[in-house]
Parts: sequence; structure tokens; C-alpha cells
Amino acid sequence: MKVDERSFRKALGCFASGVAVVTSVGADKRLVGVTVSAFTSVSLDPPLVLFCLDRRNTSLDAFTSGHFAINILQEDQRQVSIQFASRLEDKWQGIAFEVNEHGVPLISETLARLECSVHELVEGGDHLIVIGKVDSLDYKTGGQPLLYFRGAYANISECF
Repeated sequence: MKVDERSFRKALGCFASGVAVVTSVGADKRLVGVTVSAFTSVSLDPPLVLFCLDRRNTSLDAFTSGHFAINILQEDQRQVSIQFASRLEDKWQGIAFEVNEHGVPLISETLARLECSVHELVEGGDHLIVIGKVDSLDYKTGGQPLLYFRGAYANISECF
């Protein structure tokens, strides 16, 4: 099969992934956030993670110049993911959060939150790969993740 954008997306959609919202704060102190499924661990020592961000993202500078947080969503946070994936002017409306010492917003009631500092930026075609050093973290011992599979949200409970 020929590799074109549509077939490439369909093939990659066969890989189920968790859903996270990456949050940060811009130089103008505006809170920003974006839904990502391209997120993974890189290293245990030092603790590194990465996410991929489209170069056309209007908040790119906020995610590449200092601190950010990875908010791993639980199964009942589908609407949070949709909201941060949208082009809404105010993505934070109705979202419960707190702000850390760097001004980065941390979404409430997530499965896990990783507070990171930018470690390295890597060119990745039309995306930028942001590698972050995990400076602190918080996680729940229970709960189920929100998943994304074949272009739709799913819950683990729906898979069994």
C-alpha cells in the first residue's frame, strides 16, 4: 500500500494510546494547554519523557522555553481532552486546576501529573519533539485511563 497521509494516519490509529493534556504558561502569563496522544517515557535515569507538538501550534513557544506539565487523563475526562484539542479561545473554562511554582497549570483529578522542565528539543518533520526532565510528579493508585484508538475515545472497561 502506498504511504500517504490518510493511510499513515489509519495505520497509526491501530496503536491504542493514552490521552494527556500538556499545559504550560506563555511569556504573557497566558495559560495554555493541548491534547496529545504522542507521549512516552524516554529514560528512567534521568527521568525523561517526550511529547510531539505540531510546529503550527500557536502556543509552541510556551511549551519549549521553560516548564510544562503532562496531565494524564482518566476515563471520565473525555470532555477535558476534547476541550483542549479544540480551537476554543478559552480552553480553561470549567476546568479545575491549580498552578505550580513556575506558573504552570496542573489539571485536577487526573491519573497522573508530571511537572517537567525542557531538556531538549528535536526536529521531527512537521512536529517538534519536546523532551522534558521530570522534576516532580503525582499519581493516583486507582482509576482507569482514557484511551484513543482508531480515531475515537475508548475506555479499558469497553475493551473487555
